[in-house]
Amino acid sequence: MKRVSITLMASVVVFASFAWIVSALVADDVKGTYWNADKTAQIRIYKGTNDKYYGKIEMLTAPNNPDGTPKKDPNNPKANLRDRDRLGMVIMNGFTWNASEQKWEKGTIYDPTEGKTYDGYIYFEGDNKKVLKLRGYVMGMTWLGRTSDWQRIK
Repeated sequence: MKRVSITLMASVVVFASFAWIVSALVADDVKGTYWNADKTAQIRIYKGTNDKYYGKIEMLTAPNNPDGTPKKDPNNPKANLRDRDRLGMVIMNGFTWNASEQKWEKGTIYDPTEGKTYDGYIYFEGDNKKVLKLRGYVMGMTWLGRTSDWQRIK
């Protein structure tokens, strides 16, 4: 009886350890480079030193205005940020992995074309890690927003 209990306890410990490792790997599955829904920008999602996830514009199909100057952030509600370059801008901030919900949540998504920031979460549908779903919403109401699909590049 003692032998069965020890074997059972060892199995539980091994299984729990394995589940933790799998969860840690799943959290980083979001890391990579994606086309935005309009295919006008490539965004690289990375993990910060605080274990949260961020997205930065790495490439724009049209990085410059018609006059040749780099695109900026003219619609930003913060006047001091309106002159920053769109290329290199961090537009996704502070997403945390929720293993039980299988999504990254409690982050914000900034839309530089409109100058608006939305609460958001991101997720993959099922095992399809080629399409990242981004849900942006306002006033804490997830049903009051929109979802866009980003295609993984690498």
